[in-house]
Amino acid sequence: MLNDSHCHFFSTPFFAALGGDAALAALGWDAPGTSEALADRWIAELDRVGVSRAALIASMPGDSPSVGAALRRQRDRFVGFFMVDPTQPSAPVSTAYAIDSDGLRAICLYPAMHRYPLRDERVRRVIDVAAARPGTAVFVHCGVLSVGVRKKLGLPSPFDMRFSNPLDLHAIALAYPHVPFIIPHFGAGMFREALMVADLCPNVLLDTSSSNGWIKYQPGLTLADVFRQALAVAGPDRLIFGTDSSFFPRGWVRDVYDQQTRALGDIGASTDVVADIFVRNFDRVFPAPA
Repeated sequence: MLNDSHCHFFSTPFFAALGGDAALAALGWDAPGTSEALADRWIAELDRVGVSRAALIASMPGDSPSVGAALRRQRDRFVGFFMVDPTQPSAPVSTAYAIDSDGLRAICLYPAMHRYPLRDERVRRVIDVAAARPGTAVFVHCGVLSVGVRKKLGLPSPFDMRFSNPLDLHAIALAYPHVPFIIPHFGAGMFREALMVADLCPNVLLDTSSSNGWIKYQPGLTLADVFRQALAVAGPDRLIFGTDSSFFPRGWVRDVYDQQTRALGDIGASTDVVADIFVRNFDRVFPAPA
């Protein structure tokens, strides 16, 4: 059994915002087709690689209906995440609709991308929506943010890392103790700060996804070291496996899984710890439908 907490659902509306067919041709990626067709492809891919359940992330604001359509296709295999820009006046209403009508279960915030501080009252209004709906989590991207598809297409990414510090999440996580907060990529270069927040806030989890290339910013650090320290601070019940898989024909990124299983083996992690990270924690935060 294996669950993946971090897969991007690159839908037709997502690519349309990047240039549509021209962008797909330049990338050499497969066209996603309808949301239902893309959901079916993800189901086949998960079956092929032995993944039981996966989070699908609507990867631009306003695209939650695409993931909602995927959920209706097979709700027992997918958990819906969706990007929200709290600076938009409609954000609280659209967030509530995505959860209540489309059945999505995690709000994704990208402060550096949309250039706002987490202390902004508009952020609180969005998190209030999550807090009023038990079972809803909040994913907060911190640290270095690089969107590979934009880089490949030569598109500008006017992000602002002043808004990327995990420490900015501390007061919010304390104020909403019943809301699970997920920091992806171990804090993406701000590992120390992510550990500090996780140490102080028992409702903060660390997602292990991606190649974790941010390790290059800390000489001598290895992925095994990262897991060892994260387990020492946050414990095995607050690390949640993900790959950061996104497009086809590449599909599910097995290399990420292989690297993480090797790292956990290098530090002698027990089978229970491995099961917590790769299976149980996801099921605990996002219980499967009855």
